[in-house]
Amino acid sequence: MISLEDNLKRLESDLVAQPMRLAAHSDMPFAIFRYKPADEFPLRKKLRLLAISLSENHHREAVFVSIAQLVWDIVKQCEGTEYLFKTEAARGFKAAQEHINKLLTSEDYRTAGKELISRIAHLDPAKHILFLVRAGGFAPRIYRCSALLDDLHDQTMVPSVLFYPGSPEVGTDLRFYDLPVETSLGAYNYRVKIYGTER
Repeated sequence: MISLEDNLKRLESDLVAQPMRLAAHSDMPFAIFRYKPADEFPLRKKLRLLAISLSENHHREAVFVSIAQLVWDIVKQCEGTEYLFKTEAARGFKAAQEHINKLLTSEDYRTAGKELISRIAHLDPAKHILFLVRAGGFAPRIYRCSALLDDLHDQTMVPSVLFYPGSPEVGTDLRFYDLPVETSLGAYNYRVKIYGTER
């Protein structure tokens, strides 16, 4: 399998190409960068170096949004962490996970998609690149990563890369955090370019 370093070089090459080669389709300038969960901390360091290179050599600013932080911010804005802890204590982990999913998906609250769009509304597609990191905030089965990219469609043209911890499966299917597959919680999306699936 191609190394993390080689995939990052390929990503950088595509990000700085004229025109940019990030997207599989022009109306969705998004991609998924798949990496092994064990590479989480090395990846974070390498992404900071990539951001510096993009800024100094290509005048593009990489903007980092932590999915884990986004999840906790939504929990705090809605019913708060104390309610979540009480739910888990009274009804178990699965109920707590389902509660967070409801907060992230229900129009009665602040959906993950709307929260993300509000955070990146000021970004300029000609100047910025969005790096969605710490997707482990959706683990184990809080929310589908591909749904977040679906939410971005028609809402922004900022080039965006979702950094996805998991394993490649058949074709473009991915297994989130190498967890046993119970439901479709992967990043399956025919229209999005995926890095890191080569065997």
